[in-house]
Amino acid sequence: MNEPARKIIWTYAEYLDQERASPTKHEFLNGEIFAMAGGTPEHARLCLSVGAELRAHLRGRPCVVYSSDLRVRVQATGLSTYPDVSVVWSRLECDPEDADAALNPIVLIEVLSDSSEAYDRGQKFAHYRCIPSLREYVLVSQHEPRIEVFHRNEDGSWTLREARAGEGAELQAIGCTLSVDDVYRDPLAQAAPAAEG
Repeated sequence: MNEPARKIIWTYAEYLDQERASPTKHEFLNGEIFAMAGGTPEHARLCLSVGAELRAHLRGRPCVVYSSDLRVRVQATGLSTYPDVSVVWSRLECDPEDADAALNPIVLIEVLSDSSEAYDRGQKFAHYRCIPSLREYVLVSQHEPRIEVFHRNEDGSWTLREARAGEGAELQAIGCTLSVDDVYRDPLAQAAPAAEG
């Protein structure tokens, strides 16, 4: 009788060794390593658009906007992942086991995709809620101009605010408002039509 395949359990140090050598990004949780799927061109555009808007709004303030190259570790649950955009207020705090992993984001942003939306809304958000510094979790739709902001209240509960075309998504934790129209504006649609002739 054949024995069932054994599940491979990795240490965090082994995960980091593999991650440093890998051209693709991976999540780590409970000794397992999960490949992260590549995004669509629209996903990439929206990630950059949100990051650029935030950076412009926060210029001169004591915070930094990071791209999806920043690894975030949730110490309470052990998840290590790469949010699409992260904002850290004041000084970046790194994990004692991982000098490249941030522990203290104040805002995390995910651009939703068909393959990851359920995870981003459910299990991943449950992990993110365990980050003591996190005050807002933002979901950006790829299919329509819609930005959802989940805000942590003083009592630890979370409140959802939604902004659509013509509205602003207020990020109270960092004192700025993202214009939905600016985030979704397509530069190609703004180009002048070619001259006929």
